[in-house]
Amino acid sequence: MTADTATAAAAAPPSRLDRLRAAVEAALSGQLTPAANHTGELSFEVRPAQLLNAAKVLRDGAGLKFEMCMDVCGVDYLQHGRAEWTTQHATLSGFSRGVARGMSSGGDLAPGRRFAVVYHLLSISLNQRLRLRVFCEDDEVPAVDSVTGVWASADWFEREAFDLFGILFKGHPDLRRLLTDYGFIGHPFRKDFPLSGNVEVRYDPEKRRVVYQPVSIEPRTLVPKVIRHDNRYDPQLTNAPAHATSIEPPVPAVAPAPPSPPPPAKPNG
Repeated sequence: MTADTATAAAAAPPSRLDRLRAAVEAALSGQLTPAANHTGELSFEVRPAQLLNAAKVLRDGAGLKFEMCMDVCGVDYLQHGRAEWTTQHATLSGFSRGVARGMSSGGDLAPGRRFAVVYHLLSISLNQRLRLRVFCEDDEVPAVDSVTGVWASADWFEREAFDLFGILFKGHPDLRRLLTDYGFIGHPFRKDFPLSGNVEVRYDPEKRRVVYQPVSIEPRTLVPKVIRHDNRYDPQLTNAPAHATSIEPPVPAVAPAPPSPPPPAKPNG
């Protein structure tokens, strides 16, 4: 970088994202940690003990004004970053998730870093967005404080995260399942939950009611899609030259005109 380029970069005014980052860090100094950002939006991580205070500051702080909680979602980082896809050869592992309850991540996941809750915040008055993430300290019984007292819209979002991930929200006014059945066992979005489930329901004609019983589906491995080389498209096996790049269809050869029929014979007479 030349001196002129460096001077021009230093003189460039800060963007809206830079101003928002500065406002958040000034209002919550030492309470937030910047998180990886790949979407052009700000993402911060907050400790569980500071969650409610950070939420109130983000809602009421000058230059922040995040009046609306657009979404609350749970994340299970078990086996995060491990690739199971094999593109050139078939695999016997795949994404079966036919696993036993209480499985571990193999030792590469730090304690208290399995379950997280992510809040997507919107400032209507200032037209800006923010993403806030908090990790649950206990991997066995994940729990964080409920933010329904700060954003009422988080009520059903937290119930959904509880239903699907088993994350408890302390202080929630009515923490019940939202999507699964009343007698459902387990949490479907946990990576230690088998795809076939744990129980199934059927109608019992003798008891004349729906009964629950252990699932009868055998866990199986789902073999992922494999990208294989197709020899039909090998340039050496086609008539087209290997360096041909045109996609235009070949011009068909002009067939010769059929011969004219002989004239009819004249009758004798």
